[in-house]
Amino acid sequence: MFFKLDKAVTPIASDEVNQNQIIAGYVSSKELAEIGGKFGFSHTTVEACQVANKNFRSGVDVFDDYTFTELKIIDPFDFKAEADCVALLIKKNMIIVVDVADRDGSTKNKFMEAIHKRHSKGVTLEKVIYSFIELLIAGNSKYIENTGVEITALEEDVFKGNTGDDFNLDLLHLKEELLTMHNYYEQLLDITEAIEENENDLFESEDLRYIANMHNKIQRLKEDVDSLNSLVVHLQDAYSATLDLSLNHTMKRFTVITSIFFPLTLIVGWYGMNFDSMPEFHWRYGYLFVILLSVAVVAILAVIGKKKKWF
Repeated sequence: MFFKLDKAVTPIASDEVNQNQIIAGYVSSKELAEIGGKFGFSHTTVEACQVANKNFRSGVDVFDDYTFTELKIIDPFDFKAEADCVALLIKKNMIIVVDVADRDGSTKNKFMEAIHKRHSKGVTLEKVIYSFIELLIAGNSKYIENTGVEITALEEDVFKGNTGDDFNLDLLHLKEELLTMHNYYEQLLDITEAIEENENDLFESEDLRYIANMHNKIQRLKEDVDSLNSLVVHLQDAYSATLDLSLNHTMKRFTVITSIFFPLTLIVGWYGMNFDSMPEFHWRYGYLFVILLSVAVVAILAVIGKKKKWF
């Protein structure tokens, strides 16, 4: 489906496209294969739109009369869902979004919302692109804010010693999510940079400020995500340090206990020799004497340890 964008959004057929008007189209990969030659898209470009890209950084191809890239689109509030994939084909006064793998139709809905957005000073291709990308990152600030609150709560758990057995696994999942968001923003930055450079003169210089503003907005989001990722790394280090400290305290307790009761080993070894010439061997109170001696030694060492703050 194609639309002529003016004061109103008017559906038109592909053979009614006039390159002197602002045109937006949303087509399937199959439809692109049928009309690609008509719009001057290369066979390689059309073939690339038949299979969903597995990577975020697919790159941007700049040709003489059009710019092409593929986008993986994610929902930051549902990382378990499979990412959608669309291709962007941008010509003079025209943008075509190709449904490569828009599984739930959410990207199509955002595209339709973008082209129906009213612009007080008139519609331009740059404004349509701005609106579409803006909808692709809508709600991302809320995700970043919520993740920051979650990291703060995890940090509090570390200092209070309330972490569970799966704490490291939770941190790993957080890092995976933030890495995904980082790559998502990187691909959008690649696109906005390519548009700003305007190598094939598809855009009006005075309207590229919209793309520059979008680039700066995405850059800030990426920096926020990178900052959160750094916080997770520091939190992981703090958690490891807490575990080491806990282990050190445990070893200290065992060391103190061993130090207090070690003299008993010496006493047992000493009186366990059973030589006939030992005075205590035939002494009536020898057994009681050893018991009292052991208790006294332990008590004295415990008092000394307490004063020395061993425990």
